[in-house]
Amino acid sequence: MYLKNALRAATALSLVTATGALADGHAKSLTIAIVNNGHMINMQKVAEAYTEETGVQLEWVSLEEGVLREQVTSDTATGGGQYDIINIGMQEAPIWGAAGWIEPLEFGAEYDVDDILPAMRAGLSHEGTMYAAPFYGESSMVMYRKDLTDAAGVTIADNDSWDNVKAAAAAIHDPDNGVYGACLRGKPGWGDNMAFITTVVNSFGGAWFDADYKPTIDSDEWRAAINFYVDLLGNYGPPGSEGNSFNEILALYNEGKCGMWIDATIAASFLEVDGVAYAQSPNAGNPVGANWLWAWAMAVPAGTENAEEAKAFIEWATSKEYVQAVADHPEFGWAKVPTGQRASTYANADFQAVAGFASAELAAIESAAPEATDLKPYVGVQFAAIPEFPEVGSAVAQEMAAALSGAKSVDDAIAASQDAADAIMREAGYY
Repeated sequence: MYLKNALRAATALSLVTATGALADGHAKSLTIAIVNNGHMINMQKVAEAYTEETGVQLEWVSLEEGVLREQVTSDTATGGGQYDIINIGMQEAPIWGAAGWIEPLEFGAEYDVDDILPAMRAGLSHEGTMYAAPFYGESSMVMYRKDLTDAAGVTIADNDSWDNVKAAAAAIHDPDNGVYGACLRGKPGWGDNMAFITTVVNSFGGAWFDADYKPTIDSDEWRAAINFYVDLLGNYGPPGSEGNSFNEILALYNEGKCGMWIDATIAASFLEVDGVAYAQSPNAGNPVGANWLWAWAMAVPAGTENAEEAKAFIEWATSKEYVQAVADHPEFGWAKVPTGQRASTYANADFQAVAGFASAELAAIESAAPEATDLKPYVGVQFAAIPEFPEVGSAVAQEMAAALSGAKSVDDAIAASQDAADAIMREAGYY
């Protein structure tokens, strides 16, 4: 019933004909660009019910994270109209909304927008208007093998020091038996290796820019953070870490090869090994910004001719009813519902019974601090919510991957990063 009401209210579509065609000539198909993460892949199966009820065919374009960002940005900025619905996040949504690249979203009362976690609503809005709806949200946390730490006689506490975390990684590191002490992102990209690295920099007291938006990469804080990151992952991580992002590390973890993983809280939904424990993100004296905040959200590009139908699908796909549909699906259940999105999910006893990570995930989301502070003039934890950041972050990401692989020294990578960021910010007219 909700599905029909949402579709009717959002699009004023007529009823579906017996052949599955929409009687008043509205779109019969939507092209949806999604990131190739687990919840998005699962959505393709759950959404078969949407097609059955509405007749709207769904064409999925599933892309690796970096490729998705590149293609979606190019198509949306030019009004290309290749996609009717796109996956974007908190870096893009407010900026693209203000620029008119994506459509504002309004939902019916049954959608219960107030049920969406406040951090997610705020991060996907501009001047009080939502421009993207969260399909799932996340912070970051430590996910570690307690059986290994117990056997090694070490512990990992909430908001532990990086030194203690490094000591734990060393204690459980056993490459001869295929177990690596720490698995961390190394693949270059502003949302890949730099998502994690930025939280490390934050925790050392660093930031991307000063109050005048001059890059501060060539600083003692950045140098200490990058040396620590390269040392930790270089000594206690799997070989070839400069090629690993979320999906690669998830596979390694589920193969029993990772003793510890510090990454998106959403990963906990897909861990298949026993004995996983969780802790809030470590820091080097500054806990503010040590854990990130993100949502993979759904938005409607201004270039699509199918905006109303696209909004109707988003209203369904990000609703409480969708969460229930995943819970009821024979392949998934409550352990696989999208999280970090709605308060009602965390309040559900069935979800609590199977999601041992729920309280840690929610605590991480609620403690994330995206607002500007004395240390940084910009909004965002692992990114800066300015249009130039993807270019800056991508340039620095390549340098950090080179430092991790040994192709460059840390000092050389930092110097090159500073120069690249400075050139981009000068050309943009910040100073």
